Amino acid sequence: MSAPILIVEDNPDDLVFLQRALQSTGRSAPFRIVRDGAGAIDYLMGEGDYADRLKHPLPALVLLDLNLPVASGFIVLRWLNEQPMLRRLPVVVLSSSDRDEDVNLAYDLGANAYIVKPNGLKPLGEVAEQVARFWLTMNRRPSIE
Repeated sequence: MSAPILIVEDNPDDLVFLQRALQSTGRSAPFRIVRDGAGAIDYLMGEGDYADRLKHPLPALVLLDLNLPVASGFIVLRWLNEQPMLRRLPVVVLSSSDRDEDVNLAYDLGANAYIVKPNGLKPLGEVAEQVARFWLTMNRRPSIE
């Protein structure tokens, strides 16, 4: 089984379209979902509910919303940047914010890409499909293990 895509998103509508788009890529990568920043950190640390690395392996890609409950996407990015073993994990921010301050901070904290969520669910699915195709099939990236 290939490494999963970790989706960190709390909006149920966005989740549905992200999942559909990822399934439509034809890639067999599973995906895992966490709905807040603290859950993302637990998953990436392999702690708590995510301690079993056979069930919850390290992802090949993280799709990260910024506006999350418990801990924001910025907190997740800051934490990831401090983890030597996870610094090369590709993280694509998918956010509704188009504020320059948010974009700049996300990149400063190590995001590999920042995409403003398009209006409408179909365009969101199309963006997610393009992101997955690029980061998982066309882009050569360093190993994180």
